Amino acid sequence: MFDKLSQLKRLKELQDSLKDERVEVEKQGIKVIFNGKMEIEEIQLNSEFSKQEQEKILKDCFNEAIKKVQMAVAQKMSQMPDFNF
Repeated sequence: MFDKLSQLKRLKELQDSLKDERVEVEKQGIKVIFNGKMEIEEIQLNSEFSKQEQEKILKDCFNEAIKKVQMAVAQKMSQMPDFNF
């Protein structure tokens, strides 16, 4: 039982540390910033592109940012000793 409580405590610590993580992806003047909880913090568009072009670039930025956040989470979790998943 105490092992589970210890794991829950470490998960909470992990969650708290992730809120301070920032991932920024910029492509062709379009930028997105995500935090470690996979929440969008900022979006900047580039008015030089059409709506369709901005949508495609923005989608690519989102996908790349999400992958980077997932990698950051996996890396932090791998550094946690004795964590069984």
